[in-house]
Amino acid sequence: MEFILTEHAKKRLAQRKVRIEWVQVALENPLRTEPDHNDPELAHALLYIPERFKVLRVIYKETTHPPFIITAYFEEADSHET
Repeated sequence: MEFILTEHAKKRLAQRKVRIEWVQVALENPLRTEPDHNDPELAHALLYIPERFKVLRVIYKETTHPPFIITAYFEEADSHET
């Protein structure tokens, strides 16, 4: 799946050591997706990353094609089904 990284996303992914391929897998085959609570144009794709023992949350604008990646960050896995 194609996607576009915003400048903010590029910086945050580098800072957080999030691999681009993880973002791609999260969009193509997420553990689950959730709507954003504040913006109806945004969605959250969640993916368990075994190497990190964490869940990756990718926030993206789903109303654009290709989707715009806003940001991505890791969360503790114990709060999600893995």
